[in-house]
Amino acid sequence: MILFDGVCSLCSRMVQFITRQDVNGKFRFASLQSDDGQTLLKKYGLPTTDFDTVVFISEDRCLVKSSAVLHVFRVLGGFWKLIYILIIFPRPLRDFVYDIIAKTR
Repeated sequence: MILFDGVCSLCSRMVQFITRQDVNGKFRFASLQSDDGQTLLKKYGLPTTDFDTVVFISEDRCLVKSSAVLHVFRVLGGFWKLIYILIIFPRPLRDFVYDIIAKTR
């Protein structure tokens, strides 16, 4: 499950991109603002009013920000899984870059 900001045009384009690439139907989506999104945020102890993040939930594991994005690319497979190599950078550095992108979207 991927939770995304439902009013963010960059997030919506990313969902459309993932949907086109996800030929095996591995992903489900919900906006952070939706009832399902809010329920999952509460379940994992995440803020229910901060929508500047993406959340990836897989096998009862919850990832946010850059870790979520990189794991999504890994699960997409094919060429896209090569992007996962960026996981070698420390999470604070990756999340710093993620936050810059999130603020300018």
